[in-house]
Amino acid sequence: MPLTLIGLKKGMAQVFDQDGKLVVCTVILTEPNTVLQIKRKETHGYNGIQLGGVPMTKSQAARASKPIKGHFAKVQVEPCSVIHESRLEEVDQYEIGQKLDASLFADVKFVDVEGVSKGKGFQGVIKLFNMAGGPAAHGSGFHRHMGSTGMRSTPGRCFPGGKRASRMGGDRKTVQNLRVVAVKGNLLLVEGAVPGSASGVVYIRKAKKKG
Repeated sequence: MPLTLIGLKKGMAQVFDQDGKLVVCTVILTEPNTVLQIKRKETHGYNGIQLGGVPMTKSQAARASKPIKGHFAKVQVEPCSVIHESRLEEVDQYEIGQKLDASLFADVKFVDVEGVSKGKGFQGVIKLFNMAGGPAAHGSGFHRHMGSTGMRSTPGRCFPGGKRASRMGGDRKTVQNLRVVAVKGNLLLVEGAVPGSASGVVYIRKAKKKG
């Protein structure tokens, strides 16, 4: 598995690429991630590194539990609000306290970005599943319903798993094969949209299919 970096989605922008074409991009702030822990196959059963990103605010640090504070104090780094672990083939090139930033993707053409999509609350089937609904005439009394869901007397019930009004959004989503447009300091610009709202946490890794 490739190394995963923690970032914050800052919004969207339009930039001109090297060919002079206007590209709609998502701007991701990838402040340096700190290596908190190195796991080896001999001791943990697998190779991996644990990264901390997005520094805690003063209020977050004050409310942090003792185990969390001790975990960061042990490696003598500033507390982070997001911790993520990546399983890797080799971990010998990493060390505790090492900083990793957006320069990791300087020579990468495509990335996969994972995040939590925007929550839309409880929604009906028209918005949630794009169902057609009923006639728009005033007398029909059937406008934004999903229609019949029952069966005949046998089996005399609705089968589970059907489409119903339910919660929309707030799901963990991964968008694959986003082209890296530019890397400017701690800012990573990728073509297209990524899940989540502004200032939402995202996880960036080298594309699995187009890496």
